[in-house]
This record gives sequence, C-alpha cells and structure tokens, in this order.
Amino acid sequence: MLVALLSAFLGGLILNLMPCVFPIISLKAFGLARQGGDPQRMRHEGLAFLGGTLLAMLALAGTLIALRAGGQAVGWGFQLQSPLVVAVLVLVLLGSALNLAGLFEFGLGLQRMGQTLDGKDGMLGAALTGALAVVVATPCAGPFMAGAIGFALVQPPLAALAIFAALGLGVAAPFTALSFSPALARRLPRPGAWMTTLKHALAFPMLAAAAWLLWVLAQQTGSAGLALMLGCALLLAFTCWIYGMAQRRAMAGRPAPVLQGLTIAGAAAIAALCALPGNALRASPPAAQMQASAGSIRTDIAPVPWSPEAVAKARAAGHAVFVDFSAEWCLTCKVNEKAVLSTAAFKDGISRTGTTYMVADSTNYDARIEQAMMELGRSGLPLYLVYPAKGGDPVILPQVLDTKTTLDALQAASGKKV
Repeated sequence: MLVALLSAFLGGLILNLMPCVFPIISLKAFGLARQGGDPQRMRHEGLAFLGGTLLAMLALAGTLIALRAGGQAVGWGFQLQSPLVVAVLVLVLLGSALNLAGLFEFGLGLQRMGQTLDGKDGMLGAALTGALAVVVATPCAGPFMAGAIGFALVQPPLAALAIFAALGLGVAAPFTALSFSPALARRLPRPGAWMTTLKHALAFPMLAAAAWLLWVLAQQTGSAGLALMLGCALLLAFTCWIYGMAQRRAMAGRPAPVLQGLTIAGAAAIAALCALPGNALRASPPAAQMQASAGSIRTDIAPVPWSPEAVAKARAAGHAVFVDFSAEWCLTCKVNEKAVLSTAAFKDGISRTGTTYMVADSTNYDARIEQAMMELGRSGLPLYLVYPAKGGDPVILPQVLDTKTTLDALQAASGKKV
C-alpha cells in the first residue's frame, strides 16, 4: 500500500510535465505573477487549486470504482473514450485560448471564471483550474502510475480512493508548493507590460492542446465528426468575437443589446449543433479494425486487430504474440510507437522471430479490451504483452519502451534469435 501511494504521488508529479497538463499549470503560475506575489492571496489560491484537484480526482476515481463494481469494464481515462466529452474539452480549451489572445475578457480565461464570480480572490477559479488539469491529465499515464492504479482498482473502495488522492496530491504539489513558498514567490516577476505579451503567448499551448484533442476526436468519429467539430469551433470563435465587441462597448459606456443578443444566440447554436440527435459525434470503428478481420493471423510486421480468439489461434500455431494495448488519446503510447514500434529494428525483430503483432485499440470503448486489462490487474494505458510461443503467462513490458528490452522479450518468447 505504501509503495502504491508513493508511486501514485510520483506519477502525479510527472503529469505536470505532460503537454496535456503543462499549459494549464503554466497559466496558474502566470496568475500568481499577475497578483504581484501577495502571500495571503497566493496561499488561498494554492489551497483552492489543491482542493479542486483532489475533488475532481476523487470524483473521477469514485465514478470509475462504482462503474467497475456495477460490472462495467472501464479503465483509467474512460471519459476520453466518449467523443462528446472530447468535443466539450476541445471547445473549453479553444475558448480559453481565444480569451488569452485578447478576443474577449473573462478573468484569466475559462479556468479563472471564479474570479468574476467571487470578485475577490479567485478561489473558485483556482479550484476549477485544478479540476480541469485532472480531466485532461487522465490520458497521460506515465511512469509509476500504471502499477499504482492497477493496484488501487483491486483494493477496497477506501484504499483505492486513498491511492487516487495521492495521485491528485502529486498533480497539485508543484503549484501549491509555489504558492506557499515565500522564497519562490520573491522570484516571481512583478506585474508589468510584459504580462500582456505573455498572456497572448500562452494562447498557443492552449491551441496546441485543443488541436491534439481535435485529432483524437477525428480518430474516434471519422470525417463526419471532424466536420461537425470544426463547425462548432468556428461558431465559438465568432461568438467570442461578438462577445468581445459587446464587452468593449459596455466598458466605453455604450451598451450594445444587439451584440449581446447575438452572443446568446451563438452560444445556443453551439449547444444545439453539438447535441443534435443522430449527430456525427458517435464512435466509429478505427480504420485498422475495418480493414482486417478480427480472426486473421499474420506473422509479418503489419499489426492485426487483437481479440482473445486471435491470440489463442496464433499461439496454437506456435507463434509468439506481441500485443500493444493503446489508444489515439494516449500520449505515452504515441511516444513509444514513434521511438520503438515503428522502427526498422522492431519490425525486423517481429519478422525474424515469427511473432504475431496485434493492436488492442482502446480509442473508443471496447468492453473486451477493458476486461482483458482488468484480468491482468491493469487499468491505464499503455500496456504491452508478450505471449511465449510454447505457452505460459504473458510477460508485461514497461510502460516506457526501449528497443533492447522489447527485442529481448521477443527473442525469449519465440526462442529465436533477433
């Protein structure tokens, strides 16, 4: 239990460096600098950020535990298997980027909406920022996290929630430590004209995060979902532009009821467009699954879709099997794919050992994949398995792959030299 708690905390710390989380944390640090380093206000925001992070993490974990207890085969990051959730996150990040770019003003962006609500210290805004960081962090399963989450999901509910709380503490720790450290606070630059330039520059990491999620949505829904989402994004940008003009006229003492009405109409149109019955925001089978039959067995370098039947058939034929459990929204999966799985050395190793290479694509929800991972005590992606040709339990490879470890596993499983 202690190892799981420490692993979860370290995993949360590492998440701060992931491209899906770093822009949001950077925005909060910018907010501290904007305040001029007022110690009391910084501590308040640090605690609020910590509270929002923990509440969101425990809410996600509680939902996950409840679903699994009810017999649903779901894993970590399950909400990003819903195209509708991904679409909402795209619009949230796009709206934040447009705000940072100066198209309209709304506190420090959508994450700082609490500042306009409580009018004093922005504590609600800090809590919402922590919550958003947790939601977008879930596809990033880095080192230390997989074992901790897998262990948590086979423990009693209270023990499981304690491990997820440790993960949330890791995510919140750097910003909270900054807010409580006078020495670090003194190093923050004082407010000045530079802040406008920095604010505009921070729009680009937000746009990058939105673009990544848009790409994920395209993998889930195909071209129809992408077209619908681009329409929603364009309408959101137009609505923000109209809203910004209305704001500037109001600040100049010239109310613009027509512009305000257009803003409301634009927001309603976005909601209606993205909620149309039978719209394109539905999961569609990945291209790889549509191009090959689930039961086909090939022993060359081209991956085939995973299924328990396909694994059994390949092993019965005397082949070792390499299974890549991944998803389009899993950043660590994509790094491993680029660094190892797409290299000539790996492909040559697959060919020389006669290993069957399978991909279990969890971009969209697949109960069989989630069930297979649960049986192995794993919940987060990526997951890499090597089944020995002569039978026996699969070998689980590290989440962060390297070529030597992977090739050694292929050689040991097949009994053939790489």
